[in-house]
Amino acid sequence: MSIEKVRLMVLASLMAALTAVGAYIYVPIGPVPVVLTNLFVFLAGLLLGSRWGLASVAIYLMIGAMGIPVFAGGKGGLVHFLGPTGGYLVGFAVAAWMVGFISERLRGSIVHDTLSVSVGALAIYGVGIPWLKWMTGVSWAKSVWIGMGPFIAGDILKAAGAVMLARAIRPVLKRSERGLES
Repeated sequence: MSIEKVRLMVLASLMAALTAVGAYIYVPIGPVPVVLTNLFVFLAGLLLGSRWGLASVAIYLMIGAMGIPVFAGGKGGLVHFLGPTGGYLVGFAVAAWMVGFISERLRGSIVHDTLSVSVGALAIYGVGIPWLKWMTGVSWAKSVWIGMGPFIAGDILKAAGAVMLARAIRPVLKRSERGLES
């Protein structure tokens, strides 16, 4: 196994751990709580790309599915994939992959990073809202209202934070990558 692969595995594991920490910082406002998880999902995609960003979120989701309390409010278990937040959990994986995919191809500018996290946020809503509607049986309008309305302002801040953090961390990761090559 190459040193670069080990490095990426460690970074993916670190991002999974940070994603779990983000879930502990939550505000219960209804069937879907406000969490910082999104910030770390976006950051994983921006820093690790599509494959390893998805791997980091998959690690997080698998650990939570096994019952380890890493989901919002220190909860865990497969049951959370079957409740109103299940679509958002799956949406995190889709978002990490999409953010990574876009950022790998358009890497460089703040505009491209912003575009990638915006698409990632839409992916979370795109999977989460239909699941929420299906699980709760409420109308589409109410599903959008309770599943997206309260989160937009916070998600904009989390997306901006992820972009700023990625732009600050990338040079450090590049230096460490070059150090491994020496």
